[in-house]
Amino acid sequence: MASVTVFMVAEKPSLAESITKILAPNGQYQTRKSYTSVHEYNGQFRNQNARFKFTSVTELSNRTCIQSHNNWDATDPLELFTAPTLKLEANSKQHITKHLQNESRGADYVVLWLDCDREGENICFEVVDNVFNSMKEPQKTKESRILRAKFSAITHTDIRKAMDNLIYPNKNESLAVDARQELDLKIGCAFTRFQTRFFQGKYGNLDAAVISYGPCQTPTLSFCVSRHDQIQSFSPEPFWSVAVTVARKDNQNKNKDKEETVLHWKRERVFDRQIARIFESTVKEANEAIVISVKSERKTKSRPHALNTVELLKHGSSALGIGPHDVMSIAERLYMQGYISYPRTETTSYPKNFDLNAVLRMQQNHGIWGSYASELLENGVHKPSGGVDVGDHPPITPMRKAEEGDLSGDTWRVYSYVTRHFLGSISPDMRYIRTTAIVKINNEIFECSGSRVDRAGFTSILYSRTLSDTFIPEYKEGERLDITDVKLTEGLTHPPDYLTESEVIGLMEKHGIGTDASIPVHINNICQRNYVKVEGNARRLVPTNLEKIDPDLSLPTMRSDVEKQLNYIALGQAKFKDVLDHSLKLFSAKFKYFTDKIGQMDELFEATFSVIAETGKIMSRCGKCRRPERLHCKTCDETYSLPQNGSIKPYKELKCPLDDFELVLFSIGSDGMGYPMCPYCYNYPPFENISKGIVFALHAQ
Repeated sequence: MASVTVFMVAEKPSLAESITKILAPNGQYQTRKSYTSVHEYNGQFRNQNARFKFTSVTELSNRTCIQSHNNWDATDPLELFTAPTLKLEANSKQHITKHLQNESRGADYVVLWLDCDREGENICFEVVDNVFNSMKEPQKTKESRILRAKFSAITHTDIRKAMDNLIYPNKNESLAVDARQELDLKIGCAFTRFQTRFFQGKYGNLDAAVISYGPCQTPTLSFCVSRHDQIQSFSPEPFWSVAVTVARKDNQNKNKDKEETVLHWKRERVFDRQIARIFESTVKEANEAIVISVKSERKTKSRPHALNTVELLKHGSSALGIGPHDVMSIAERLYMQGYISYPRTETTSYPKNFDLNAVLRMQQNHGIWGSYASELLENGVHKPSGGVDVGDHPPITPMRKAEEGDLSGDTWRVYSYVTRHFLGSISPDMRYIRTTAIVKINNEIFECSGSRVDRAGFTSILYSRTLSDTFIPEYKEGERLDITDVKLTEGLTHPPDYLTESEVIGLMEKHGIGTDASIPVHINNICQRNYVKVEGNARRLVPTNLEKIDPDLSLPTMRSDVEKQLNYIALGQAKFKDVLDHSLKLFSAKFKYFTDKIGQMDELFEATFSVIAETGKIMSRCGKCRRPERLHCKTCDETYSLPQNGSIKPYKELKCPLDDFELVLFSIGSDGMGYPMCPYCYNYPPFENISKGIVFALHAQ
């Protein structure tokens, strides 16, 4: 029987090895070292003997401007909108392109195991571009030799099913990514270059890192700035409310404290003090209160939909206190290790053929929730109603049992939530009884309410959604109550709080800013670039000093429209070139308007930052406060000594990776060799057994 060679490619080395272990007969394979490891084994492929070779690409390529447009000083940023771009090897030192070409030489088939999202489809075609000419001379069509595996979990069942149902990669989804990459590159570079060149060297205490522009990061930031504006423009108003405490007559002298109940005024509050005093007097004139109605209602709190990426990110930030970027990194590791299914999905509904019981059986011996899983198996699952099936990937579910000792720290907390959410989503709804008593005092209406959980349902496993019991006395209609206290309370209206990460994620999803994969990146970008600071346990995003010239550039609707156009490409409903040309024309016009109105931004900066003449010539930026005040930082009130008998000048605005201080260039004489050095490392050596003053040589690479 003829033998064929099958060359298989994953993105990450660990994924390539995990899939090899599943597919290789009896898990037997050989591994040899190359630029990335290559796993080999013999088996069967389409009823033929086959030699399989499995490797990975890590990061294959990046889109960039052509060489002639890489010089900031020699290129008008406006030209970037019409200039061609190209993809270059992401890390030429890794030689991934050469590796793919060598290993695919003579292959009959290529099977692509890249992530099953649009970015993964794009990498598929990058791999194809690198390997196709190295394969055997075609005896079949390209579509029959280039194959794509679609999978959502690293399990034997999913991987073998994917291997049995190979398809051709989706070119339209790849083109949508190409369009987005080119748009983001050109728009981001044009605005960032113009702003940076305009303001660089103009203000002494302006951090150059905060004048970039990104077509996704800026609308994301606009949510935070809009809330900041609401807070700053808010004018508090005083208000007054009547607070009443009552007690049952039968127990007025027995256990009085336990029987007292605080009533809530139905008017809630009034904004006129004199009117409030009239209401207070009316209530005080009454001798007693009368219960005019008591109503008990059975209510239901529905079990959650199946878990998707956005809900995972929101819960991670709001309940676990973990930023979305870190949550996504943890989830991806758990997926690669086979603990959970693919973590990037918009779907919140389990497929009809999804085996819920199989996932439950995997958890029934768990040390923490095993008995709960067993109970669900015994009593039957409650498949959640509603939810949406976007058609990308199934919801996020546990795929392998892990005890607390198997995982550590935040990794365990994320896994625990994924599992608990799954269990909760197939549990009964929570049922509770809510009782409301309406009380009348001299024609003023008050009320009190209490709740009692009748069936805990899914909240037995999802503690964050638990409803606590709140009791009120068992009042009867017509019952008369003693009034034990009446007082007029005063308060001030207050502005809304700053948005939490969780709230921003929800707004991004609502307005179509980014994708489930890129949302954490955009939020991380505005934090890393010092546009916002994350404050408090609630992880609220508080903007730093900034404004906007053209509101459209930061409105979420503009990016949302672009995302819709990109989606049309992915669905085959619009042509790549048409969408790209239309969007570039739109942003090019916005860029021209922006440059014409840059004076408005300059006025804001002038009111916020200090001009160079007031702060002195920039020499190096302090890594603690980020303000460039020569080599003495007035903000921190610290001075950093330097090598003697030489000259110091700024060095490319590069930063020391150890402490974030900007490097300076030290040189001796006009023809002397220059050494980049870090002022902080020079004064405070970061490594043991190194004397002060020697460390600067470490930065000379």
